[in-house]
Amino acid sequence: MLKITGYADRVSVMPGGSVDFMINCEYPSYQASVVRVVQGDTAPEAPPVKLVPVPSSIDGQYAGRPQVIHAGSFAQIHCGDTFADASSISLQAMVMPTTPQKGRQAIISKWDEAAGRGVAMIVAEDGSIGIEISDGAHKRTLSVGRPMLARHWYFAAATYDAETGAVSVHQQSQHEFATINDSGFASGAFEAGLAWQSAAPLLFAASWGGEDAGRTVGRALYNGKIDRPRISAASLSLGELQLLRGDQWPERLSGTLAGAWDFSLDIPGIRVDDISGRGLHGEVVNMPTRGVTGHNFTGEDGMCWMDSPGQWSAIHFHDDDIYDAGWQVDFTLTIPEGMKSGIYAVRIEAQGEEQFVTFVVRPARGKPTSKLAFLFPLATYMAYANEHFGTNDGLVELHLNRALVLHPHQQFLNEHREYGHSLYDLHSDGSGVYYSSRLRPVLNLRPKVEANHGAGPSHLWLFNADTHITSWLEHFDQDYDVITDEDLHEEGYDLLKGYRTVVTATHPEYYSKEMRNGIHRFTHSGGRLIYLGGNGFYWRIAYHATQPGIIEVRRAEGGSRAWEPPTGEYYHSFTGEYGGLWRRQGGRSPNHLVGVGFTAQGFDRSSYYRRAPGATDPRAAFIMEGVDDEILGDFGLTGGGAAGMELDRHDFSVGSPPHSIVVASSEHHTEAHVFVVEDMLFNFMGTTGDVCDKVHADLVFFETPNGGAVFSVGSIAYSGSLPWNNFDNNISRLTLNVLRRFMDPTPFPMPGV
Repeated sequence: MLKITGYADRVSVMPGGSVDFMINCEYPSYQASVVRVVQGDTAPEAPPVKLVPVPSSIDGQYAGRPQVIHAGSFAQIHCGDTFADASSISLQAMVMPTTPQKGRQAIISKWDEAAGRGVAMIVAEDGSIGIEISDGAHKRTLSVGRPMLARHWYFAAATYDAETGAVSVHQQSQHEFATINDSGFASGAFEAGLAWQSAAPLLFAASWGGEDAGRTVGRALYNGKIDRPRISAASLSLGELQLLRGDQWPERLSGTLAGAWDFSLDIPGIRVDDISGRGLHGEVVNMPTRGVTGHNFTGEDGMCWMDSPGQWSAIHFHDDDIYDAGWQVDFTLTIPEGMKSGIYAVRIEAQGEEQFVTFVVRPARGKPTSKLAFLFPLATYMAYANEHFGTNDGLVELHLNRALVLHPHQQFLNEHREYGHSLYDLHSDGSGVYYSSRLRPVLNLRPKVEANHGAGPSHLWLFNADTHITSWLEHFDQDYDVITDEDLHEEGYDLLKGYRTVVTATHPEYYSKEMRNGIHRFTHSGGRLIYLGGNGFYWRIAYHATQPGIIEVRRAEGGSRAWEPPTGEYYHSFTGEYGGLWRRQGGRSPNHLVGVGFTAQGFDRSSYYRRAPGATDPRAAFIMEGVDDEILGDFGLTGGGAAGMELDRHDFSVGSPPHSIVVASSEHHTEAHVFVVEDMLFNFMGTTGDVCDKVHADLVFFETPNGGAVFSVGSIAYSGSLPWNNFDNNISRLTLNVLRRFMDPTPFPMPGV
């Protein structure tokens, strides 16, 4: 089991900049060093792993220490001493619990877990609304006793009268089912004058478990939505509580109202606003999901939260949310001036265990050091970060058409869910994961992560597959810069304009508007793009405006997806942009951008390409120069061929440019390669690779304005063929032909001009 994990505060850094590294190490000490990553695939058929040592200021021995992730989201309110003299109190909110049978969960709390003191409205052990109150010596609880239904809305309230000790709990269902009575009321008498006041902060969706390294630790974490929480410094009647449910209330209740929060304000941000006039504002911790429908959502006033924010006045909290692990810094690396742009990693070694924390050294802004850039797909790496999709899904072996081997990092993640999820996973309450952060250890973003070689063809995926490209470039002594798509999001076309050619990785799937616009402007300003992958430019994402290192996806309407959002949650909370496939975003399909778009996926055995009639077109003659073979890529490190895993096809009807040329097409895929759902209006037979002619990849070339051009291969497995036979093969040769012509400054003429 892993005893070393770590992460950096940034992945992309310029010379002169610095990177902080946070290391969790259960050994007494460890050795740290820096390597440049050239080839990270450990497959026996691959070239030898190539990690070039780079002497640095951080090389040396360090004391190990454990660092802990405290997952779970909540809101923390800055209440100061507001409740220092409080006695009677009423707590209320609209709630939609998603795991009511999980056990005790705090909804609104000022409760100190260590001292056992405070007051809280909770989901009780029996799954109903309850209250707990204690002076540290006398803990009293009361619950309605009727379990709530998961994913249904309730009005919840709890009151305590300090003068009499009278206590009440209300649970009013907002739905009606003929045979289910899940509304209720409970009352009782506790001791009068319970001194429940404590130093605990006021929290929503958690109770206070103290602090660790300056971080508030949440306990009794709540799963579900909370809408319009209210606190009054008095014991109110049910009628009075009901009057506070809206955004306005009678003046006679304002005097006792301590706080009223409206989560529809600042949906893109982290602020939690108090509209009572008391100024008890706060912020969310660990990025719970915002831009979600509230208890009053009807869909009649639009489907975007910007249309009618008052119907998106809820926050969805999860006990496994994580944004920033918040670990303490162990060492800082300052990047020397003149350090070569490239992919790097800090290697951590202790007692036979070796782990890596990957980062990129990019050129200084506006000062590229090469005319070629490799575009490091950080957003896609973040989307797949710590994915559990392959281990949570009971049908995964049917999906992959092979036996699954769990590797140490997967076993570790199964046992340490606090390390967070990928955008392919479900939260513990069954809702889809909308956000993913890089400010935590990402165990599948590092060299030497094992591929599944034990049961059939390799299932090499993402980072180490992408090093087939960097090792190919270095084998042919091609100088290149490395830039990340997070840089592209922030700088757009300005990041790319100094390059003649940009090469993608094997699977650049997740793209923001800024990223896509930057690529489009580059190719239409004379730039050349080599798309060496499949299923690229597929999902639209959003970056947060103020919180670094986090992305959002809303898998709206269609597409090949592991989950779908509920109605009313199709728009990104970070930006208000419509989520889902780029194909559904008004003429911005992958085909428009690179000539091909996603058509099929299959994870057993890769196939090959056959030369197409377009290979004889004089415009494409440079591609096949010296390549006389009819069959291309019937070999490779990823599934045994160049065409496999995820495939893109050329299709004029979906936006492939009318002057684009198909140079080669794949064929003879297995029944495990299945046609994508977004191309099917009805289910029908014959959608697998052994019978469906649309299950294939295309090699495509076309010119762009101002002398630019695009070459696309339409297959994730393609780059696994580049290193085959020590880089001496027809896939390597034709790709090198493309690279050399694309690096030639001679403009590409537009057809017919």
